[in-house]
Amino acid sequence: MNQATATPTDSDQPIPNVDLSTKLGRLALPNPIMVASGTFGYAREMQEVVDVSKLGGVLPKTITAEPRVGNAPWRTVETTGGLLNAIGLDNDGVDAFCEHHLPYLVTLNTPIVVSVAGRTEDDFVSLAQLVGQLGVAAVELNLSCPNVSGGIDFGTNASSCHDVVAAARKACPVPILAKLTPNVTRIAEIAKAAQEGGADAVCLINTVLAMAVDWKKRKPILGNGMGGLSGPAIKPIALRCVHQVASAVDIPIIGIGGIANIDDVMQFLVTGASAVQIGTANYYDPTLSTRLVDQLPAALAEINASSVSDVIRTLQV
Repeated sequence: MNQATATPTDSDQPIPNVDLSTKLGRLALPNPIMVASGTFGYAREMQEVVDVSKLGGVLPKTITAEPRVGNAPWRTVETTGGLLNAIGLDNDGVDAFCEHHLPYLVTLNTPIVVSVAGRTEDDFVSLAQLVGQLGVAAVELNLSCPNVSGGIDFGTNASSCHDVVAAARKACPVPILAKLTPNVTRIAEIAKAAQEGGADAVCLINTVLAMAVDWKKRKPILGNGMGGLSGPAIKPIALRCVHQVASAVDIPIIGIGGIANIDDVMQFLVTGASAVQIGTANYYDPTLSTRLVDQLPAALAEINASSVSDVIRTLQV
């Protein structure tokens, strides 16, 4: 068991040992604080400022079968309470990832979950099969990127979601996580399809489809026209999705969307998440994720919980 002892509270009362470990199906994590793909580079970039070994898990940048140059600029726009991006899954492809990045990643003393994306079911399956044999803890299927052609096709149709998850699960020896989009009418139906396909857990949510406009030029600001909104502005949407999915599936949920402090973490856990991913906050406060690990024992003790599992899905409605 992963035990943690927090610093004393204002009343100088010691915080009791708290079990921070959590399980996502077959995937066991030392604590529920992960970092989201696309916001933490390949971890090497953060090694001077973040003690990666303290994290529950690291998701490096999403990889595709072939190199992608991404979308035309502009690729990011700051918005009220958030960040709008249309990066377009810019990456060097799976071969370069396996040669240059994975050897470093697997030396880190934390679970590595590799995010993969494809244009076809075969793309997802081949990537999951390849990466799953190389010593990683799990594979996340990015079924929900809103700023690439076909990026959300598998996450908006329940049948397609089921089929790609089932095929990847059959081919991949490690746990499969399905990252879903909020840009659907009934996200619980998509999550149920992922569960029936064999996903070990679902990740909620990816970014919300949005746009920014330069009214003087009468043009969209992003080169792609539209992109994905992340950051604190989408947290209420993410919480709603976690709540709806927690009522519909039995598999664990990873909460994502606007997490910026320990209160946000606890809100997701109580609502139904078994772990969380820190995303946009990594850009402006890269040490947040490790501070949250330090703060979690005191937050759990505040509601008389002795473990993370004590609070998951305890929302009273």
